[in-house]
Amino acid sequence: MTTKLHHVVPNASPPPPSSLYSHAVQADGWLHVTGQLPTDPDDPAAPLREGIEAQSELCFENIRRILDHAGYRLDDTVFIRIFLKEFDRDFAAFNRIYARHFPQDQLLPSRTTVGVAALGRGALVEIDLVCFRST
Repeated sequence: MTTKLHHVVPNASPPPPSSLYSHAVQADGWLHVTGQLPTDPDDPAAPLREGIEAQSELCFENIRRILDHAGYRLDDTVFIRIFLKEFDRDFAAFNRIYARHFPQDQLLPSRTTVGVAALGRGALVEIDLVCFRST
């Protein structure tokens, strides 16, 4: 029997009022983290920061808060998906930020990076991921 835990993380950016979801769902060692936009977790209504670097760091900050709440680490990531609004322009700059969180000298998760026409709140980036930890 699968045990599911739904995580709503008080110190991560809250879901918009029009969206109905948990920050993450945990089931039998798996943690599926909902796509995180670059909203400031301490001031979610604030305007988005400018530039792919600043926005990417905020996405990772939200992810870290969710992982901490659920008892996981970024090292537990097995799959990550990145959505970029300006793929050609921002891919290299995003990768520099990504490498700070997933250094190349460690085992890397599988990854998909997708160029998209638009993201919520006019964001440049959104990140979701799946983690696994043996129970």
